[in-house]
Amino acid sequence: MMRLIQYLENGQLCAALVESDDAVRPIRIDGGVYALARIAIDSGQTLSAVVEVRLDDELIDYQPLIDEGRLLPPLTHPDPAHCLITGTGLTHLGSADTRSAMHAKASQTEESELTDSMRMFKMGVEGGRPAEGEVGVQPEWFYKGDGNWVVPPEAALTMPAFAEDGGEEPELVGVYLVGADGRPWRVGYAVGNEFSDHVVERQNYLWLAHSKLRQCSYGPELLIGELPAHLEGTSRITRNGETRWEKPFLTGEDNMSHSIANLEYHHFKYAGFRRPGDVHVHFFGTATLSFADHIRVEPGDRFEIELPALGRALRNPLIKKEEASTGVDILAL
Repeated sequence: MMRLIQYLENGQLCAALVESDDAVRPIRIDGGVYALARIAIDSGQTLSAVVEVRLDDELIDYQPLIDEGRLLPPLTHPDPAHCLITGTGLTHLGSADTRSAMHAKASQTEESELTDSMRMFKMGVEGGRPAEGEVGVQPEWFYKGDGNWVVPPEAALTMPAFAEDGGEEPELVGVYLVGADGRPWRVGYAVGNEFSDHVVERQNYLWLAHSKLRQCSYGPELLIGELPAHLEGTSRITRNGETRWEKPFLTGEDNMSHSIANLEYHHFKYAGFRRPGDVHVHFFGTATLSFADHIRVEPGDRFEIELPALGRALRNPLIKKEEASTGVDILAL
C-alpha cells in the first residue's frame, strides 16, 4: 500500500508519495494524482507502478506543507464542476441509534420519522452485504455539491449565514475516476469530514437534503490499495488548543451494515454518474457525531479526525459567513 498527497509549489499542483511522518517524495507529473490515475487506467497499469517510475530522488519535508497551508485534497479534477461529492447514511452499525438520538422528539406524530430511519437501517443490515454477483438493497443517498464545495485539509469549513449548525461527521471516503469507456475506477480511500447542519436535519428528516448542502473536506492522504476491514479512529473538537469533545469511531466493512461494493454499485448504476473523466468523492457514513452528545460547535472550534491507517489527521477550523445571499434577480426581455 502507498499513500499520496497533493500540494502547491510556486502555485503549481504537485503530487508526492508519503515516505514517513516527516518526509514526502515528489512525483514527476503534470496534473497531480488525477493525471497519474488517468495514465494508469488508459495504459492498464496499476497506480503504484505509474507512481514508482516517476518518483524524484530527493525527499522534501512534510511539515512546511502543513504550516504554510499548501496541502490540497489528495485527488482533484482540473475542472471542479466535474468532481461530484455524494454520500450514504445509515451504513454503519450503531448509526441508526445515533440518528434516533439526534431526532428524538416528544410528539407521537413525529415518531414515524424514527420508524423510517430504523426501517432503512434494518434493510441495510438484512440486505446490504449481498453475495458476489448479486445486488443488495440500496442505501440512503445524498448529494453534497461539486469540487467547488471542497475545502483543503487545514483550511476553514464555513457555515453559511443561514445555517443553524456546522457539525462534523468523521467518515471514510472513496475517491473514484471514470475511465474513457465510462467504467468507474476506485483510486483510493481518504479520511473525510462530511460537515452538515444537524439542527436543520433534526427538525424534519425530509430536510436531510438541505442539511447536506454544505462544504466538506477529505485527505490529506489518499490510501492506494486494499482497505483494512476494521478501522479505528478518533474524532475531536478543540477550542483554543484545548479538547472540548473527543470520541473514538469505527469504520471499515467489519463495522458497516453495507459492503463498500454494494454502496458503489448503487451510486454508479446511474448512467449520469459514469461520465468519462469525472471524479467522484463518496462519503460512506458514520455512527459518531458530537451533536448526538449535545455539543454545539462555535466559530473558532477546530475539527480533528484521525484514522491512523490512512495517514495524517484531517484538521479544519470552523468559521461562519456573516452575510446571506441576496436572492434572485430577474432577467427582463
